[in-house]
Amino acid sequence: MGEQKSGAKKPSEASRTKAEAERPEEVDDEPYPRLAARAAVGGTLMGLANLVPGISGGTMLLASGVYPRFIQAIAELTRLRFRKRSLFTLAVILTCVAIAIVSLSGPVKDLVVSHRWVMYSLFIGLTLGGIPVVWKVAKPATSQTWIGAVCGFVPMAVLAYFQMKGADGGDGSASFFYLFLAGVVGASAMVLPGISGGYMLLVMGVYVTILGAIDQCKEAVKAKDFDALMGPFLDVVLPVGLGVAVGILAVSNVLKILLEKLEKPTLGFLLGLLGGSVFGLWPFQVGVAPELGSRFKGRVVTEELLADLTPDKYPTELFTPTLVQILGALGLVVVGFVLTSLVAKLGDGKDEAKRKATAAVA
Repeated sequence: MGEQKSGAKKPSEASRTKAEAERPEEVDDEPYPRLAARAAVGGTLMGLANLVPGISGGTMLLASGVYPRFIQAIAELTRLRFRKRSLFTLAVILTCVAIAIVSLSGPVKDLVVSHRWVMYSLFIGLTLGGIPVVWKVAKPATSQTWIGAVCGFVPMAVLAYFQMKGADGGDGSASFFYLFLAGVVGASAMVLPGISGGYMLLVMGVYVTILGAIDQCKEAVKAKDFDALMGPFLDVVLPVGLGVAVGILAVSNVLKILLEKLEKPTLGFLLGLLGGSVFGLWPFQVGVAPELGSRFKGRVVTEELLADLTPDKYPTELFTPTLVQILGALGLVVVGFVLTSLVAKLGDGKDEAKRKATAAVA
């Protein structure tokens, strides 16, 4: 009997070791059409999320159930490991991100400028809808989770305070290095669930600059005017794109390590970032043209300067909402929350079965 028990133990250990070694492969039996659909939805939402301040692209991937695949694919790519399924997932996500950003950058910018309280109310709901998604992964919470949550919440609340005090869409002037840095920061926020890439770009003062450049490039390509294309591409899109590539590669690998080594505090930190980002989306604010003689971005406002300013560059001021606006804002928050919850349904079911199967093997 002793030999039989000893003999039974070895296969169990071998199976466990094999399961641990092949953990990245554990979703390989998912049919390609289903994987493509989830990756396409996640990529599209991720692209849209990175156009709007307050919505986390990482949270959208997490909600659609492809976030672990995305992080794993990036990590494998940096280790020069080329698995067909990982490359396929990455290609679908990034293609849909690019399509969403290029096609929607202009309309989203215009909607934010002209209907700010409506869009910000919707953004709040979309952001709040991501909290249950991250909480589902983080629970059961420990003291480390709550400490991490506080460490994530506080800096986002502080950023929101300074953004409300004066951060705006930018005036279109930024150096190559600063735009590269903005790309790194925006991509880092894009990968991390809970942090909005658009929000960070807004705080850095280059949000409208980048969206405007992307829209100019799109219009130049449609008009086949390559002279008009080169200006915004070389001045803005190229440095930001390089920064995005560096940011995604670096943060994906760091996050993978942190989730393996410090899972609870890391998830708590992400949860705090997500909750704190809502503070920067107070909806009842409007862009107002600066007054003649006042100072704007370190310059005295003259008639010439005022004539050159477009509404997307106006500083924002708070206003007192009407009852209709308050009720409308609350309704849009609910709509946004429900939309994110519906997206999260895509991540349920099969992934839960996979987790149970993996736990049983281990």
